[in-house]
Amino acid sequence: MLEIGQDAPDFCALNQDDVEICLRDIKGKWIVLYFYPRDLTPGCIIQAEDFTQQEELFEDLDAFILGVSADTTSKHRSFIEKKNLNITLLADVEKIMCEAYGVWQLKKFMGKENMGIVRTTFIINPSGKIAAIWEKVSVRKKDRKTKEETLHVDDVREKLKQLQK
Repeated sequence: MLEIGQDAPDFCALNQDDVEICLRDIKGKWIVLYFYPRDLTPGCIIQAEDFTQQEELFEDLDAFILGVSADTTSKHRSFIEKKNLNITLLADVEKIMCEAYGVWQLKKFMGKENMGIVRTTFIINPSGKIAAIWEKVSVRKKDRKTKEETLHVDDVREKLKQLQK
């Protein structure tokens, strides 16, 4: 797994519009790079909608949001259209990015083991270094005592603010 301070692995992948997005082309900005299992599944919908709702707040922090899954560009287009998303989704069908970022792992679900994307978020700083990592992300969590819900997207935005100070 990657560690804070390491160079972010280079990548080039097609977005939902079949346009190649490469790390080298967006270096110099803060990047929120989040990996998610699959388009149009409950947790992935919530996460994409949360990032879409706060996209302007991230833009104010000079941050670019990229969601990555192993889905095709056409599946990403469908996801974006059905859920009115504004964020950029990258298609990593060959799982090259997933493997480079260490998120393609053995997972257990309902007693079965299979390889899949472990929901993970990275913040990459303008010089291309990993600045923050969240592994095995829960998109929304409820505090047991207060019953208040916390959003992963809020944690990411707050960490980004701290890193920029």
